[in-house]
Amino acid sequence: MTSPSPGKHPLQTGTFIKTVSPHIIEILGTTTLDFGVIDAEHAPFDRAAMDLMMLAGRAAGLPLFVRVPDFAPSTILSTLDLGAAGIVVPHVDSAEQAAQIVSRARYHGGERGFSSSPRAAGYGMMSYQQAQQAGDRTLVMCQIESVDGLKNAEAIAAVPGVDGLFVGRADLALSMGETGSRSPKVLEATQRILKAATDAGKIAAMFVASNAERDEFSAQGASWFIVGSDQSLLRQAAQAIASSTAPRPRSA
Repeated sequence: MTSPSPGKHPLQTGTFIKTVSPHIIEILGTTTLDFGVIDAEHAPFDRAAMDLMMLAGRAAGLPLFVRVPDFAPSTILSTLDLGAAGIVVPHVDSAEQAAQIVSRARYHGGERGFSSSPRAAGYGMMSYQQAQQAGDRTLVMCQIESVDGLKNAEAIAAVPGVDGLFVGRADLALSMGETGSRSPKVLEATQRILKAATDAGKIAAMFVASNAERDEFSAQGASWFIVGSDQSLLRQAAQAIASSTAPRPRSA
Protein backbone atom coordinates (compact mmCIF):
# COMPACT_ATOMS: atom_id res chain seq x y z
CA MET A 1 0.00 0.00 0.00
CA THR A 2 1.50 3.29 -1.11
CA SER A 3 1.12 6.82 0.16
CA PRO A 4 -1.73 8.68 -1.51
CA SER A 5 -1.33 11.31 -4.16
CA PRO A 6 -3.47 14.45 -4.23
CA GLY A 7 -6.97 13.92 -5.54
CA LYS A 8 -9.87 11.63 -4.79
CA HIS A 9 -9.10 8.52 -2.78
CA PRO A 10 -10.92 5.23 -3.38
CA LEU A 11 -13.46 4.06 -0.83
CA GLN A 12 -11.92 1.52 1.55
CA THR A 13 -13.61 -0.30 4.40
CA GLY A 14 -12.11 -2.18 7.33
CA THR A 15 -12.95 -3.00 10.91
CA PHE A 16 -11.33 -2.76 14.33
CA ILE A 17 -9.84 -5.96 15.73
CA LYS A 18 -10.03 -6.08 19.51
CA THR A 19 -9.78 -9.83 20.17
CA VAL A 20 -6.33 -11.30 20.67
CA SER A 21 -6.65 -14.25 18.29
CA PRO A 22 -5.01 -14.82 14.89
CA HIS A 23 -8.09 -16.82 13.91
CA ILE A 24 -10.04 -13.55 13.76
CA ILE A 25 -7.62 -12.31 11.10
CA GLU A 26 -7.81 -15.60 9.23
CA ILE A 27 -11.61 -15.40 9.12
CA LEU A 28 -11.69 -11.73 8.11
CA GLY A 29 -9.24 -12.58 5.35
CA THR A 30 -11.94 -14.69 3.68
CA THR A 31 -14.09 -11.56 3.22
CA THR A 32 -13.75 -8.63 0.84
CA LEU A 33 -12.72 -6.16 3.56
CA ASP A 34 -9.89 -3.92 2.43
CA PHE A 35 -8.00 -3.93 5.74
CA GLY A 36 -8.16 -4.47 9.49
CA VAL A 37 -7.02 -2.22 12.33
CA ILE A 38 -5.59 -3.83 15.45
CA ASP A 39 -6.70 -1.66 18.36
CA ALA A 40 -3.65 -1.63 20.61
CA GLU A 41 -4.95 1.51 22.31
CA HIS A 42 -8.07 -0.02 23.82
CA ALA A 43 -7.51 -3.79 23.58
CA PRO A 44 -4.94 -6.04 25.33
CA PHE A 45 -2.30 -6.49 22.63
CA ASP A 46 1.30 -6.90 23.70
CA ARG A 47 4.14 -7.22 21.20
CA ALA A 48 4.03 -11.03 21.08
CA ALA A 49 0.29 -11.02 20.39
CA MET A 50 0.72 -8.34 17.75
CA ASP A 51 3.40 -10.45 16.06
CA LEU A 52 0.98 -13.39 15.73
CA MET A 53 -1.74 -11.12 14.36
CA MET A 54 0.64 -9.71 11.74
CA LEU A 55 1.70 -13.21 10.77
CA ALA A 56 -1.96 -14.13 10.30
CA GLY A 57 -2.51 -10.97 8.25
CA ARG A 58 0.29 -11.91 5.87
CA ALA A 59 -1.05 -15.46 5.55
CA ALA A 60 -4.62 -14.24 4.95
CA GLY A 61 -3.61 -11.46 2.56
CA LEU A 62 -5.31 -8.84 4.77
CA PRO A 63 -3.37 -5.57 5.29
CA LEU A 64 -3.27 -4.71 8.98
CA PHE A 65 -2.92 -1.27 10.49
CA VAL A 66 -2.38 -0.66 14.19
CA ARG A 67 -3.94 1.99 16.35
CA VAL A 68 -0.97 2.46 18.64
CA PRO A 69 -1.37 3.31 22.35
CA ASP A 70 1.11 6.20 22.13
CA PHE A 71 3.67 7.67 19.74
CA ALA A 72 6.84 6.87 21.64
CA PRO A 73 9.72 6.03 19.26
CA SER A 74 9.89 2.43 20.51
CA THR A 75 6.14 1.92 19.99
CA ILE A 76 6.21 3.13 16.41
CA LEU A 77 9.43 1.25 15.62
CA SER A 78 8.26 -2.11 16.94
CA THR A 79 4.83 -1.79 15.32
CA LEU A 80 6.25 -1.07 11.88
CA ASP A 81 9.04 -3.66 12.21
CA LEU A 82 6.35 -6.30 12.79
CA GLY A 83 4.97 -5.52 9.34
CA ALA A 84 2.04 -3.17 9.92
CA ALA A 85 0.69 -1.48 6.80
CA GLY A 86 0.58 1.72 8.79
CA ILE A 87 -0.29 3.33 12.09
CA VAL A 88 -3.30 5.23 13.38
CA VAL A 89 -2.01 7.56 16.09
CA PRO A 90 -4.53 8.78 18.67
CA HIS A 91 -4.69 12.23 20.26
CA VAL A 92 -2.64 14.21 17.75
CA ASP A 93 -3.20 17.82 18.79
CA SER A 94 -0.66 19.86 16.83
CA ALA A 95 1.38 20.03 13.66
CA GLU A 96 4.52 19.69 15.79
CA GLN A 97 3.32 16.37 17.19
CA ALA A 98 2.38 15.20 13.70
CA ALA A 99 5.84 16.04 12.36
CA GLN A 100 7.42 14.15 15.26
CA ILE A 101 5.27 11.09 14.53
CA VAL A 102 6.18 11.15 10.84
CA SER A 103 9.87 11.42 11.70
CA ARG A 104 9.66 8.37 13.96
CA ALA A 105 7.92 6.38 11.23
CA ARG A 106 10.33 7.22 8.40
CA TYR A 107 13.87 6.22 7.51
CA HIS A 108 14.66 8.94 4.96
CA GLY A 109 14.48 12.33 6.59
CA GLY A 110 13.36 10.68 9.82
CA GLU A 111 14.71 8.87 12.84
CA ARG A 112 13.35 5.34 12.53
CA GLY A 113 16.00 2.81 13.46
CA PHE A 114 16.95 0.27 10.80
CA SER A 115 17.28 -3.49 10.98
CA SER A 116 17.18 -5.98 8.13
CA SER A 117 15.97 -8.81 10.37
CA PRO A 118 12.25 -8.10 11.05
CA ARG A 119 9.22 -9.10 8.99
CA ALA A 120 9.01 -5.60 7.50
CA ALA A 121 12.40 -6.12 5.84
CA GLY A 122 11.61 -9.63 4.62
CA TYR A 123 13.79 -11.26 7.28
CA GLY A 124 16.90 -10.07 5.47
CA MET A 125 15.70 -10.86 1.94
CA MET A 126 15.34 -7.18 1.01
CA SER A 127 18.32 -5.04 0.19
CA TYR A 128 19.19 -2.07 2.40
CA GLN A 129 17.52 0.29 -0.07
CA GLN A 130 14.48 -1.92 -0.70
CA ALA A 131 13.72 -2.28 3.00
CA GLN A 132 13.91 1.47 3.52
CA GLN A 133 11.70 2.20 0.52
CA ALA A 134 9.11 -0.32 1.71
CA GLY A 135 9.21 1.10 5.22
CA ASP A 136 8.69 4.64 4.02
CA ARG A 137 5.52 3.59 2.17
CA THR A 138 3.65 2.70 5.36
CA LEU A 139 0.76 5.03 6.11
CA VAL A 140 0.66 7.53 8.97
CA MET A 141 -2.87 8.46 10.04
CA CYS A 142 -3.29 11.18 12.68
CA GLN A 143 -6.38 10.84 14.84
CA ILE A 144 -8.08 14.14 15.61
CA GLU A 145 -10.17 13.84 18.76
CA SER A 146 -9.80 16.99 20.87
CA VAL A 147 -10.59 20.67 20.75
CA ASP A 148 -6.88 21.41 20.17
CA GLY A 149 -6.69 18.84 17.37
CA LEU A 150 -9.76 20.36 15.75
CA LYS A 151 -8.28 23.85 15.99
CA ASN A 152 -5.07 22.63 14.32
CA ALA A 153 -6.63 20.19 11.83
CA GLU A 154 -5.59 22.14 8.75
CA ALA A 155 -2.01 22.53 9.99
CA ILE A 156 -1.78 18.82 10.87
CA ALA A 157 -3.08 17.84 7.43
CA ALA A 158 -0.43 20.06 5.82
CA VAL A 159 2.49 18.23 7.50
CA PRO A 160 4.53 16.34 4.87
CA GLY A 161 4.33 12.61 5.49
CA VAL A 162 0.94 12.70 7.18
CA ASP A 163 -1.16 10.48 4.92
CA GLY A 164 -4.55 11.12 6.45
CA LEU A 165 -6.67 12.51 9.25
CA PHE A 166 -8.80 10.08 11.25
CA VAL A 167 -11.81 11.56 13.04
CA GLY A 168 -12.29 10.24 16.58
CA ARG A 169 -15.82 11.46 17.26
CA ALA A 170 -16.32 9.90 20.69
CA ASP A 171 -13.33 11.57 22.34
CA LEU A 172 -13.97 14.71 20.31
CA ALA A 173 -17.44 14.89 21.84
CA LEU A 174 -15.94 14.48 25.32
CA SER A 175 -13.37 17.19 24.67
CA MET A 176 -16.06 19.55 23.38
CA GLY A 177 -18.36 18.87 26.33
CA GLU A 178 -21.00 17.37 24.06
CA THR A 179 -23.34 14.51 24.95
CA GLY A 180 -22.58 12.23 22.00
CA SER A 181 -20.84 11.71 18.69
CA ARG A 182 -23.85 12.85 16.69
CA SER A 183 -24.46 16.16 18.41
CA PRO A 184 -24.70 19.04 15.90
CA LYS A 185 -21.42 20.60 17.07
CA VAL A 186 -19.54 17.29 16.76
CA LEU A 187 -20.96 16.68 13.29
CA GLU A 188 -19.91 20.21 12.28
CA ALA A 189 -16.42 19.56 13.66
CA THR A 190 -16.29 16.23 11.81
CA GLN A 191 -17.07 17.98 8.55
CA ARG A 192 -14.29 20.49 9.18
CA ILE A 193 -11.72 17.74 9.80
CA LEU A 194 -12.79 15.80 6.70
CA LYS A 195 -12.50 18.98 4.64
CA ALA A 196 -9.06 19.73 6.09
CA ALA A 197 -7.89 16.32 4.91
CA THR A 198 -9.40 16.44 1.43
CA ASP A 199 -8.27 20.03 0.82
CA ALA A 200 -4.70 18.89 1.56
CA GLY A 201 -5.04 15.88 -0.76
CA LYS A 202 -4.88 13.52 2.22
CA ILE A 203 -7.08 10.59 3.20
CA ALA A 204 -10.20 11.53 5.17
CA ALA A 205 -10.78 8.66 7.58
CA MET A 206 -13.14 7.86 10.42
CA PHE A 207 -14.85 5.25 12.55
CA VAL A 208 -18.53 4.65 11.89
CA ALA A 209 -21.00 2.30 13.54
CA SER A 210 -22.80 1.18 10.38
CA ASN A 211 -22.85 1.20 6.59
CA ALA A 212 -25.53 3.90 6.77
CA GLU A 213 -23.08 6.20 8.58
CA ARG A 214 -20.38 5.24 6.10
CA ASP A 215 -22.59 6.38 3.23
CA GLU A 216 -23.47 9.58 5.09
CA PHE A 217 -19.87 10.62 5.65
CA SER A 218 -18.67 9.37 2.28
CA ALA A 219 -20.84 12.10 0.79
CA GLN A 220 -18.82 14.59 2.89
CA GLY A 221 -15.47 13.40 1.53
CA ALA A 222 -14.49 10.55 3.84
CA SER A 223 -13.08 7.54 2.00
CA TRP A 224 -11.31 5.33 4.59
CA PHE A 225 -13.70 3.77 7.07
CA ILE A 226 -13.45 1.54 10.09
CA VAL A 227 -16.91 0.04 10.52
CA GLY A 228 -17.52 -1.49 13.93
CA SER A 229 -15.22 -4.16 15.31
CA ASP A 230 -14.86 -7.92 15.49
CA GLN A 231 -16.69 -7.71 18.83
CA SER A 232 -19.65 -5.73 17.50
CA LEU A 233 -19.88 -7.89 14.37
CA LEU A 234 -19.95 -11.05 16.49
CA ARG A 235 -22.57 -9.65 18.85
CA GLN A 236 -24.81 -8.40 16.04
CA ALA A 237 -24.66 -11.71 14.19
CA ALA A 238 -25.35 -13.67 17.38
CA GLN A 239 -28.28 -11.44 18.32
CA ALA A 240 -29.72 -11.78 14.82
CA ILE A 241 -30.18 -15.53 15.33
CA ALA A 242 -31.19 -15.37 19.00
CA SER A 243 -34.65 -16.68 19.91
CA SER A 244 -35.33 -13.70 22.19
CA THR A 245 -34.56 -10.00 22.03
CA ALA A 246 -34.37 -9.74 25.82
CA PRO A 247 -30.91 -9.88 27.44
CA ARG A 248 -30.03 -13.22 29.01
CA PRO A 249 -30.23 -13.03 32.84
CA ARG A 250 -26.84 -12.89 34.49
CA SER A 251 -26.00 -14.92 37.59
CA ALA A 252 -25.05 -13.02 40.73
